[in-house]
This record gives sequence, C-alpha cells and structure tokens, in this order.
Amino acid sequence: MQENLEKKEVKENKMGVMPVGRLLVSMSLPIMISMLVQALYNVVDSMFVARVSENALTALSMAFPIQNLMIAVSVGLGVGLNAVLSRALGAKDTKGVNRAATCGIMLLAICAVLFMVAGMFVVRPFFEAQTDIEEIVESGIAYTSIVMIGSMGMFMQIVFERLMQSTGRTMMTMISQGTGAIINIILDPIMIFGYFGCPKMGVAGAALATIIGQWAAAALGLVMNIRMNPEVSISFKGFRPHGATIRRILAIGIPSVVMQSIGSVMTFAMNQILIAFSSTAVAVFGVYFKLQSFVFMPVFGLNNGTVPIIAYNFGARRADRMTKTIKYAVSAAIVIMIAGTLLFQAVPDKLLELFDASDEMLRIGVPALRIISLSFALAGFGIGASSVFQALGYSIYSMIVSLVRQLFVLIPCAYLIGRVTGNVTMVWWAFVIAEGFSVVLSILYMHKVNRCVIRTI
Repeated sequence: MQENLEKKEVKENKMGVMPVGRLLVSMSLPIMISMLVQALYNVVDSMFVARVSENALTALSMAFPIQNLMIAVSVGLGVGLNAVLSRALGAKDTKGVNRAATCGIMLLAICAVLFMVAGMFVVRPFFEAQTDIEEIVESGIAYTSIVMIGSMGMFMQIVFERLMQSTGRTMMTMISQGTGAIINIILDPIMIFGYFGCPKMGVAGAALATIIGQWAAAALGLVMNIRMNPEVSISFKGFRPHGATIRRILAIGIPSVVMQSIGSVMTFAMNQILIAFSSTAVAVFGVYFKLQSFVFMPVFGLNNGTVPIIAYNFGARRADRMTKTIKYAVSAAIVIMIAGTLLFQAVPDKLLELFDASDEMLRIGVPALRIISLSFALAGFGIGASSVFQALGYSIYSMIVSLVRQLFVLIPCAYLIGRVTGNVTMVWWAFVIAEGFSVVLSILYMHKVNRCVIRTI
C-alpha cells in the first residue's frame, strides 16, 4: 500500500506537470527567501564583529577562504545529489531516488569529518601565512577553529535541504534554513558581547552562534525529510554504498566543488594583493562579499530551484519544459542582478556604514562597490548558464568558466593593474574584465549543450 502511494506521488510530481513559470516561482522563491535570510545573518555576523574592532573584521575576511571551501564542498556535492536524485525521480526510479539520498548523506558526512580534523591542525599556519598582526591572527584562529570543528551541522543541513529541493518541497527548505539563520542572528549579540549572563566571547561567540544555528537547521531538516518527504526514504538499515550512484553524484558534484572552491583560492590571492595596500583594503573586500550576497544569494536560490526542474524534465524527456525553464531562469537572474547594480551605484556609502566604516574604509570602499557592481548583470547570465550545465551533467563546463574567470583572468589582471598603477581603486576593474570573459565562454558552452543535448531529445 505504502509503495503504491509513493509511486503515485512520484508520478504526479509538480515538476512534470505545473506550468513552467509558476513552477519556477514555486520552486525558487522559498529558496531565494531562505538564502536572503542566510545573507542577512552573514551580514549581521560582520556588523557585530565590526563593533569589536576593524582588525576583528579583517580576521573574518581572511577566514572567508576556509569557510568558502567548506561551503563549496557541501554545496557542490549537494548539486550532484540534487541532479542525480531529480533525474531518478523524473524517470520514476524509486530505488534510484533512495540510493541517491543515502549515498549523498554518507558522502557529505565523510567530508564533514575531514574538515573537523583539519580544523585542529591547519588554522594557525593559515593565518600566520597571511599576516603578522597578532589581533587578526588570534581572532581568525578563534573563529575559524570553532566553525571547522563544528562543521557537521552545516554539512547535514545542506544535504537534508537538497533532498527536499530535489522533490520540489522548497518551502520546507526555507523553513529549516530560515530557522537556523534566525537562531544565529539572535545568538550573535548575546555571545559576542556577553548579554543575559552569557560570557563575552568576541569573535568566538560569532562562530558558536553560527554552528548552533546550523545544527538546529540540520535537526529540523532531518525531521522534515522523515515525516514530510515521502518520495525519499532515509534508511541505513542494511545499507551498502552503491558504486554507480556515488560515481554519478561525484561526476556532477566534483566539478561543482572545484568551481566553488576556486572562490577560496581567488579570495586568498586577492587578500594578498590587497594587503600590500592596507589591511583596510582587505576589510573592504570582505565587506563587499557580505553585501553582494544580498544580490547573489537570490540568484543562487533561483539556480537551486532551476536545477531539479531541468534535471527532472531531462529524465522525463520533456525538452519543451527544459527550454522554457532555461529562458525564464536566465532572464530572472539578469533582472535581479541589474537591481543589485542600481543599489550599489546609489548608496555605497550607506551600505559600508552598516559596518562602522572609518573614513579610510569609505574612501576605498565607495568606488570599489560602484566598480565591481558593473559586472553583476554579466554574472547573472553566467550563474543561469551554470544551472543548465549542472542539471544536464555538464558541470565540467561550469568549472572551466569559473577557472577562467577567477584564476586565469581576475587574479592576473588585479595583480598587474595593482603593480602598474599603484592605485587600489583601479584593482576593482579586474572583476568587470573577468566577467566579460566568462560570459563569452558561457555563451559558447550554452550553444553546444543546446545543439548536442536539448535538441536531440
């Protein structure tokens, strides 16, 4: 009886029958909202830490590459899980759906353990390699060690959210992620400044608030999957790793991991370029990343809603629905990014003042936000194209585009511009140049995928 019910629900999944425009909104909007809340708590983290000191804020900027690496691994493998599970769902392969779920949980748990161990050994050398300013080093070590050692919550939060996204239950994703973010926002000032009898912990308090929020979201996500996601059965009774499923997840996930990990290398390299000008320039770069998340996170949410729709309809052999989804998603991404550009152009000083910006930070930061934001619309097209590559199993294209943009163009351009001009303001133009190159490459790959995959269905 239960098996027949599950088969009926799989057959009638909304990703195969709902009008595409309404489907994309229903899938993406809850994720976009939850990611905006996620961006909010990242900004709140930095706003409170900025009240400790500018060096503490710089420490968080220098910690970003490691944090981004953890996010890259979890989200990258989550993309692989999402695509494999949604494709199995579209093909009405119930066993394949459940194998993908259990193998995905196993893979992300192993990665979390590796980061937990690394958190005990690599953090101090990482910060001492970047600066000899003691306050920055000690603050960075305190924050990053806690975030890494407690990272199992983040990895499990991501995997349980991906399971719900894969079956179209993005509202539940919004609830679990939003709950974790709200808990983090509430705990931040209490733990950083020592309110209500809590000891004053500074940046370590920000880290503890972060991991508590992640563990809470993971626990809620597990409960929701067990009780409210009948198309996926999470059970490790008699479980054996399924080699073919793991290979499919990794084939899509590893390029996504590499693509997002490139951001860690880019951030580390940019920090080294900027520290030659001043530690304030590094702080500005860190603040920019926090602020731009308000623009990029909704587009990433759109991306997360798009991938399972394309993958499902690819499994169901519905090229018409795939094409409509791609057109709507890319157009929406560009519109969101244009709105972000207008915001950064209009009030960059007000945005920086959220972080108690000094006069020097305003001097460096205002032109930085205005220049970098000119690349947002180009980035919107690139993110939309990336969702297509990931959903169809061509994550390697996304990885190549990201490599070209961030390592082969952005970093060399930033370094050369900085050396030739000696002007930190000119360095920010490297972002615009890099996005221009990535758009050209994305268009070429989109044409190839359309010709070789979508038109052949």
